[in-house]
Amino acid sequence: MTFDDDLRATSIVPVIVIKDLAHAVPLAKALVEGGLNILEITLRTDAGLAAIKAIASEVKGAIVGAGTVINAAQFAAAAQAGSKFVVSPGLTDEVVKSSRDTNVPILPGVATGSEIMHGLSLGLSTFKFFPAETSGGAPAIKALGGPFPQVRFCPTGGVSPSNLKTYLSLPNVICAGGSWMVPADLNAADAFTKAAALARDAKELAQGITKS
Repeated sequence: MTFDDDLRATSIVPVIVIKDLAHAVPLAKALVEGGLNILEITLRTDAGLAAIKAIASEVKGAIVGAGTVINAAQFAAAAQAGSKFVVSPGLTDEVVKSSRDTNVPILPGVATGSEIMHGLSLGLSTFKFFPAETSGGAPAIKALGGPFPQVRFCPTGGVSPSNLKTYLSLPNVICAGGSWMVPADLNAADAFTKAAALARDAKELAQGITKS
């Protein structure tokens, strides 16, 4: 299966900020148990790379990747830590070259036609639409399907249970990213049980959606 196949199969990608490394493996196990196996660990914290390495080696069934990657050095570190994919908030030649050099798939962020055209010129056709809600949301993605019928999007930023179906029903949306299935307090006694339940609820919500 290709990375696009994996994204299509999962429908939802949890976007995870790990502040305490001790939370990484139990949270990943909980989310995989709930049916969400593609996990984006952002590099916004010092624990990010170590969390990716731990999940990659200890959580069976998880496809773990790095998010918030903005340059070649971060890309290389993420690949070395065991990332199976990389997500960037933007699109640059530098991160795309890093993807080619490491054979690690890249999901770069775009929000405009010009950015999409740049990505297409680099051989890409699947993008993160970010920040989704403030960049026009589902109507914007639907409109972009006209001039770019070959492109698929993973909207992230403002995606929630209340608008998930609206996004996933679009024919040019391959999956959606969000953080609502990750409990705010991972130190709580029931945090990981809650994470598994939230993941199951999200997966159930995404199932059976008809593309419009």
